[in-house]
Amino acid sequence: MPSDPTPERHAAYPALSPAAQALAARCESHVNELARHMARDVFERLPGYSDLPADVKDVEVAATVRTGLRLYLRRARDPQRRAGDYSLFRERAAQRAEEGMPLPTLLRAHATAVHVLWQALRDEATGEEAGALIELVDLLLRGHEAVIGAVTETYLAEQATLAAERREHHRSLVRGLLDGSMSPQRAFKQLGLEGPCLVVHLHLPREESTETTSVADRRQVRRVQAVVDRSLDTEPVSLLGVDGGQVIVPQQADDKDGIHTYQELCTSLRQVCGNGVRLAAVAAATAQDVPAAARTAAEIVRIARACGHPPGVHTMNDVLLEYHLSQPDESSDRIAALLDPIEDRPDLIDTLRVHLGHRQDRRSTARHLGLHPNTVDNRLTRISELTGLDIASSRGTALALAALLLRDNAPG
Repeated sequence: MPSDPTPERHAAYPALSPAAQALAARCESHVNELARHMARDVFERLPGYSDLPADVKDVEVAATVRTGLRLYLRRARDPQRRAGDYSLFRERAAQRAEEGMPLPTLLRAHATAVHVLWQALRDEATGEEAGALIELVDLLLRGHEAVIGAVTETYLAEQATLAAERREHHRSLVRGLLDGSMSPQRAFKQLGLEGPCLVVHLHLPREESTETTSVADRRQVRRVQAVVDRSLDTEPVSLLGVDGGQVIVPQQADDKDGIHTYQELCTSLRQVCGNGVRLAAVAAATAQDVPAAARTAAEIVRIARACGHPPGVHTMNDVLLEYHLSQPDESSDRIAALLDPIEDRPDLIDTLRVHLGHRQDRRSTARHLGLHPNTVDNRLTRISELTGLDIASSRGTALALAALLLRDNAPG
């Protein structure tokens, strides 16, 4: 709820006749009675109202009704006078939003209160006060419009704030589970997960555009989230951004590795994000296994990209050797340094990467790079001259591949 509500802007109302003011004044003695009648009897027919605690009905609801009645009657005495803001209505609207009362129920309560007040005015009026009654009803309906505007605005704002808080809490739980900073069992329980699951790492292509804005990024994330939600049979637990992220879903008995499910997900994501979508899914038997599974899935996608594998669904078997070669040990720095002589030649690095990714097929490499095969040969020869690696040999190929993977995995 806003701590400093926007001051209400009251339209100038025409002055009421003495007869209308007198009729309104006679109703002032009925305020407490009307408030109790609405809070304990009339509102009971509204959906969900009967579930409210008795003290809420007798204290909060009754007080709100009394405030509304007195605001109206004060305005009837002096239409030009500022009758007060709607801070209490705003406060109650925020509370009802936090408690989960549907907005239609809240608005029906306000509309019902207006009808009860109209009945009270009608019952109090004599046959000669028909004109005065019309004046008061006109004032009542105009005031009701302002109240409904304030209530709806505050309710929706509070609802949006609560939804944002829930999303951020959800993201913090997923983040804590994935990075191991939170108890896995606690995070699993709060996220509604149980049993074996699959941890999916998504890599999404981003268009290089100077016009990209935070609004466009948020819209894209929402579209991706919608695709993920629609594509998976169960409600997924996810942590997504514009570049991708992680999704955790229960493991299905008939699709334990998730290949069939995630092929369909990948196809759907391509329609939103383009053809560069990549993903990998790794099984986690327990909550404690989730952080390691997340790291493995991310590594599979990284290696597949580094090796020039086409976008799509990647598995450990697709990059088994490359995964092994990319794991750092005492020899890693020396192997990565083999490519230092060409680190300032991105054309040579790209040629080497594509050549290895296309099974050392020079014509396929040339087609992918848009070059003549002879140009590819010249670049490969230059790479061998500068690095000392014999790329035509199995040992040289393995060293070149390991060096590429280790350099891609280097911090910074």
